[in-house]
Amino acid sequence: MESLWTWGGTSFGYREGDRLWTHDGRNVGRFQDDEVFGADGRYLGEIRRGRLITHKSKTSQRGASFMPYANRVGYVNRVGYVGYVGYVMLAGYEDFRAPEDFR
Repeated sequence: MESLWTWGGTSFGYREGDRLWTHDGRNVGRFQDDEVFGADGRYLGEIRRGRLITHKSKTSQRGASFMPYANRVGYVNRVGYVGYVGYVMLAGYEDFRAPEDFR
């Protein structure tokens, strides 16, 4: 299990195998290498330098759709959802959506 934060420093959740989970236990994405796609196959973003970020030019990409796993009990990560200082945004990218946006 790998804890993940957005490019802007927001605690998002974790990666377990090829699945992306929010910290409150929702399976919202599936990884194909370092890119993550939603249940409907839409590109959501990718991992760069250990953080989640979205490449604007890839938003029309599609991967395989999937059936999300049932929700899990949420967890408190090692730092208790504390954010980190965000990185300077890269040209052509935007911050990954917040976990709350996946409800």
